[in-house]
Amino acid sequence: MVKLTNNQVLQQAVDAHKAGQLQKAHRLYAAILKVQPKHPDANHNTGLLTVGFGKIELALPFFKTALEVNPSIAQFWYSYIVALIKLERLIDAKVLLDQAKVKGIKGADFDQLEQKLNNANKALAFKPDTADAYNNIGIALQEQNKLEEAIVAYNKALAIEPDYVDAYYNIGIALQVQNKLEEAIVAYNKALAIEPDYVDAYYNIGTAFQVQNKLEEAIEAYNKALSIKPDYVIAHNNMGVALQAQNKLEEAIEAYKKALSIKPDYADAYNNMGNVLKEQGKLGKAIEAYKKALSIKPDYADAYNNLGIVLKDQSKLEEAIEAYKKALSIKPDYAIAYNNMGVTLQAQNKLEEAIEAYKKALFINSDYAEAHRHLSTLTKYTLNDPQISVVNDLLQREKLNDSDRIHLHYTYAKMQEDLGNLSIALDSYVTGGGLKQMSLAYEFSQDEHLFGQIQQTAPEFRDVALNVTGGPIRHTPIFILGMPRSGTTLVEQIVSAHSEITGAGELAYVSQFGGQLAAGLTATTVEAVSVFRDRYLAELAKRANGQAFITDKMPQNFQYIALICAAFPEAKIVHVQRNAEATCWSNFKHYFVSKGLGYSYNLSDTVRYYGLYKEIMHFWGQSYSDRIYNLDYDKLTEDQEPETRRLIEYLELNWQDTCLTPQKNKRSVKTASQQQVRQKVYKGSSQVWRKYEPCLNGVFDGLKGIVK
Repeated sequence: MVKLTNNQVLQQAVDAHKAGQLQKAHRLYAAILKVQPKHPDANHNTGLLTVGFGKIELALPFFKTALEVNPSIAQFWYSYIVALIKLERLIDAKVLLDQAKVKGIKGADFDQLEQKLNNANKALAFKPDTADAYNNIGIALQEQNKLEEAIVAYNKALAIEPDYVDAYYNIGIALQVQNKLEEAIVAYNKALAIEPDYVDAYYNIGTAFQVQNKLEEAIEAYNKALSIKPDYVIAHNNMGVALQAQNKLEEAIEAYKKALSIKPDYADAYNNMGNVLKEQGKLGKAIEAYKKALSIKPDYADAYNNLGIVLKDQSKLEEAIEAYKKALSIKPDYAIAYNNMGVTLQAQNKLEEAIEAYKKALFINSDYAEAHRHLSTLTKYTLNDPQISVVNDLLQREKLNDSDRIHLHYTYAKMQEDLGNLSIALDSYVTGGGLKQMSLAYEFSQDEHLFGQIQQTAPEFRDVALNVTGGPIRHTPIFILGMPRSGTTLVEQIVSAHSEITGAGELAYVSQFGGQLAAGLTATTVEAVSVFRDRYLAELAKRANGQAFITDKMPQNFQYIALICAAFPEAKIVHVQRNAEATCWSNFKHYFVSKGLGYSYNLSDTVRYYGLYKEIMHFWGQSYSDRIYNLDYDKLTEDQEPETRRLIEYLELNWQDTCLTPQKNKRSVKTASQQQVRQKVYKGSSQVWRKYEPCLNGVFDGLKGIVK
């Protein structure tokens, strides 16, 4: 049997249509659309049939698709406009008619359509007391952004017809646009009381809850929508966003996969999946997801921006800059891309260019709190700096979300510190830190419990260590660890200045692949430790740049020393220590991007956490003293060359003079210490905290009884 082409099937359908064989025509048009969903003629003619069947509302998507695919056909415009007039959607009809005139579309009697439209407007004016009329008036007003007037019209419709479900739904939309979210939810629920299967009402309730960060309620609403309409693709996508916000990352991935199984060309789902993969540390897979989104939607500025973030995290800084530039070429007023470009330029030590990028972000959006904070890290403030008053004014706003308020308090603290107003600066650090700790739902007992689990599990690793198997090691890890802000970044800059060492920065792989193992949440077996070893080394190899040694300077790997020693007998472990008060103070006053440092936003919690750290390091010293090289940061800054030589000797490498000039090391630095390590090693940094000492009310007295 010879298979007919779409054009041949279309001719048969048109012939049947003209002959009045409408069901046959409908089947033939449907067959074409199954193969080619955006076939313009099949869409248009299906729309005409649907109008003929009296289902005008259902015809609109077909007319719209036909027009989008081929806007040069006058008949497509004409049919679409006529359908809108019949539905009394007169504002929409007028907009479409004006567009056709502007485009100079020829071949249809648009003057006749203009007259139809005028007549329809007059007719509507003579029947204002029907619910449909008031609802349509409300829609027209809403499209003109006259939201309060629209709500009045919808309420008039409800006064005539109290169970007019669409009027309640439309009120909900108008209220939601005005950010009156609780009122909008009430309106949607009224619609649902009349029509319990109103799927779009459930979806909109979900979005309203999600904006309020009421994630459980949002997920419940999406689930109700999906129980009615399992292929509701955007509900699956938004469900994924909500689950991601709850840190339920695998469940979020599943939600995005469901969305993509329904709509394989759903660029937003790929972009959102990339965000989850990035959060999981699966940077290569995240890049694949972003590139898939961009292959579907080449002008997707958000995907380019997100791609830039991941490339930066991979230390591919030039590629990251290119991604941001592409985002900005598509969306020139994209403040977020300018901000992220600034962060990347800062990592490259291109400070003037970074400042310019942050200023561009703020020129576009002067309320951009995160950009204010980033700019503050590169600015030495004087009394008349205009940014100070801008930030102060923003902090006075009542309707300011917590995330922005946190960024602004850290910004204002830096400003007041530069001006010498230390008491005001401290108050701002305390307020910003308190809000940040609340946003993380952090309790000190979380860390106490974790440290207890780790120490309880530790002896099991000594039992399995000798039997751990794995392939020959090609890239020897050098773990540089200790408290955050203790000097680990400087030490990495020193050792990675050596020609045989690649500096990889803070890698999340130990906690990602071995965190549950170290805490005893999975069985401590030879097989489990061997799998951890293989997974870690596989990821490490991607960062090695061909060198035999590679640093992992995630400070909090100090928690996992038993696991590290069991899995990597070849590894080197450098434990960096610094003056306790300086370490605690520096932790407290810095805004960390990482979510795992909740203790740092309260100075008393930081002192207590420092105690946990010293206690566990003492614990490790009892079993692994032969594996751990203890390096005193303050001694390093005072006696740089002899301390550096001892460090390189411990690493069993030949001496290279480049290790004495870490400030010349060109590798990117992504931590809060990036500016300091671009300068020569200097003494006295551990005493900077003392200027605040009169304001601290003896908070560091708690350090006196801590294990040394």
